[in-house]
Amino acid sequence: MSLKNLWHHRKVADGSAKACWVCYKPSTSVLITPDNKDFFYICVGHLSDRQFCQPDADEAAAAAARKKKEELDAEIEKVKKEYEEKQKAKREKRKEKVKDKDKDKEKEKDAKKTDEEEDKTDEKAKDDKIKELSKSKDQAQVNLGPRIFTLNKNFYQMRIDKIRNAEVAKRNRERLSNPANFPSPPSGLP
Repeated sequence: MSLKNLWHHRKVADGSAKACWVCYKPSTSVLITPDNKDFFYICVGHLSDRQFCQPDADEAAAAAARKKKEELDAEIEKVKKEYEEKQKAKREKRKEKVKDKDKDKEKEKDAKKTDEEEDKTDEKAKDDKIKELSKSKDQAQVNLGPRIFTLNKNFYQMRIDKIRNAEVAKRNRERLSNPANFPSPPSGLP
């Protein structure tokens, strides 16, 4: 039986967690072959261990793109919050100015014009920054991390040996359960 050294990372429900193949701690991550012939539970920490397995080259690039996307999302949120805080502060200033400047209506008109101009420039700057960040975010691929791995040769050989041993044990059980494989008792008298 030939087993390819290609493993896909899958997640299972928390209630279905089983012992990690390496450290025996409960884990919800599973590595499975594409043809579903073999699988084993593994901790996420072991997947990042270079001595255990390596991610596929394309998958590693996808993981880097995911990190970049998360950073861009965080930066966009930061820009939006800053803009909202500036707008709140300006509204409060306007309310205070309106109360203080009821007497000077001409100054109020000029203040409103400058406030409106500032609002437009701030909004334009915010929109430009968000567009720039969105463009670079769109370029990043949306993946949840590496999903395809290859095991190091020692661990891969251990998986192959385990499958072979299971096949041998199955054949032995079948042989023992078949009475035709045992010798018949003597039929003559001694």
